[in-house]
Amino acid sequence: MIVEDLHHQLQQIADELVETRINQDQLDSQIKQVIAKDLEFIVEHPRQESFGDYSTNLALRLAPILKQSPIELAEEIMTKLGELPQFAKAEVAPPGFINLWLKKQTLVEEIDKILTQKKHYGTNTQGDGKVWEIEHSSPNPNKAMHLGHLRNNITGMALVRLSEACGIRVISDAVDNNRGIAIAKLMWGFLKFARKNETTPVDINYWYDHQDEWLRPEDKQESPDKFMDKLYTLGAQDYQDEAIKPIVKQMVIDWEAKDEKIWSLWRHVLSYVYQGQQQTLKRLGNRHDKVWHEHEHYEAGKKWVERGLKQGVFQKLDDGLILTDLESYGLPNTVVQKSDGTSLYITQDIALTDLKKKTYQAEKLFWVVGPEQSLAMRQLFAVCDQLNIGQLSEFTHLAYGYMSIKGQGKMSSRLGNVIYIDDLIDAVKQEVLNKMKSANLPESQKNVIAEQVAVGAIKYSILKVGRTTDMAFDLAAALSLEGDSGPYLQYTHARCQSVLRKLSQTEIKSVLSNKSKITEDKLKPAEINLLRWLHRYPGIVSTAAWSYSPNLTASYLNELAQRYNTFYNSHHILNEQAEIRGWRLKLTAAVGQVIANGLEILGISAPEKM
Repeated sequence: MIVEDLHHQLQQIADELVETRINQDQLDSQIKQVIAKDLEFIVEHPRQESFGDYSTNLALRLAPILKQSPIELAEEIMTKLGELPQFAKAEVAPPGFINLWLKKQTLVEEIDKILTQKKHYGTNTQGDGKVWEIEHSSPNPNKAMHLGHLRNNITGMALVRLSEACGIRVISDAVDNNRGIAIAKLMWGFLKFARKNETTPVDINYWYDHQDEWLRPEDKQESPDKFMDKLYTLGAQDYQDEAIKPIVKQMVIDWEAKDEKIWSLWRHVLSYVYQGQQQTLKRLGNRHDKVWHEHEHYEAGKKWVERGLKQGVFQKLDDGLILTDLESYGLPNTVVQKSDGTSLYITQDIALTDLKKKTYQAEKLFWVVGPEQSLAMRQLFAVCDQLNIGQLSEFTHLAYGYMSIKGQGKMSSRLGNVIYIDDLIDAVKQEVLNKMKSANLPESQKNVIAEQVAVGAIKYSILKVGRTTDMAFDLAAALSLEGDSGPYLQYTHARCQSVLRKLSQTEIKSVLSNKSKITEDKLKPAEINLLRWLHRYPGIVSTAAWSYSPNLTASYLNELAQRYNTFYNSHHILNEQAEIRGWRLKLTAAVGQVIANGLEILGISAPEKM
């Protein structure tokens, strides 16, 4: 990558300037550290293209160390750089930036690189040898997945793909909190409210021998997870009855005692929820390399509490309550074990974090979890640091903003206005099908495209927003073909493929396999604007990955599509002389490839036709 080569050259110049300007015996500890660890400076694409294709702040970072004017130092650095083969010019801009412009020929040559590397264009090896774990999409197994889970999944998977594009080996995992009082309420809701006949005894023993007397999802023509969601709600409401509470609590006790019939009911109800949730996750293109089930590790959490007490990390109160001691971390304390000996979420999370560390040997562990868990995450990381499970620098909470539907306000299960993921996808898909009524395509193909466009519209509307920013899904904006939407990007990709389909396979192969030949004087401004933006794609992937910001990729693709459509509407492609025709076909193919690559990172399909 040009940026890496340029950064290396600038680093060499910085080292030379420091070593020659300051006597070794006069170096203080700060300067020694700079030389030993490399000076922190950036080489980036400036936001405004009027400032060049690349810009560096090296002079600004080095000036205080050398006690020299940033402008003068920038001029000196630029002189030492000399003539760079890929750059047309370099300029110094106040207060000390160095801006560089690529040669037009360098931009043209990028097209050949795109068409040669194809789906690999934009990937890099910056993270080779690194192992990361990203936990995301861990819905409780007592209900169908709703919009909160939707943003979690789409954000988590985008971060997985961005990290992998930088050569990092990523383990994508989830946690299945499949035990406790909430699951007992689900079992009770099924046992009592899924009976086919009200005269059927509400009794675990009777159910065990007569399971055909209870309803199944297909009996109600409902998806398995929604079927169980309703039963969980009924069970939770019934739990408010003082006469019912002890029965449900006894289910938890019997489960922990591994009662055969309770475990059979437990597996039965969870199987329905899992089945429905997996159907939803499949529609979203989810990938989990590992799912941790709480029942397999929850007891290990108590052992960590015992160890923490012995080490003095935790403190036991007179009533038996066990607390953390997090004052040195600037955090309030939290309970890790109740006075009756029962554990809490943090207890299991401590054990699970240790399991993850030992299983994956990952350098960094990430939790894609809502912002309401921010304090709990910080407390967990601090406790794991105290117990030497891992260092604080290894743990990262990647929060995301709240999501709602435009005009409907904040969702709440308590208020009964939760919107399920599948219902949203189905609603958007139906809108797409309505718009496709006149399309001359087989119904089966319309259905496939409508699903791709609906999911793409939803994903893009989420990912184009900054990760931590709250958002409201706007159906009209999400399906717009005028720009800044998933369908707009998909349509632009399909437009590129449509242009190429007008050629014979022989001509396409000939055009795309030959090296780009276009003289600088024949390049139009719209083509140069497009070339300069195409060149930025690898840098965008890198920046988005290391800053955990998928929205940068989304914004880049929107601008690329706009630039291509401006070019397409202003210039002929096929009705030109051979040299221009061949060049513009290659440019079109390159745009289509980059859009497809970027959409892949966002988890969005790139249809050939729309």
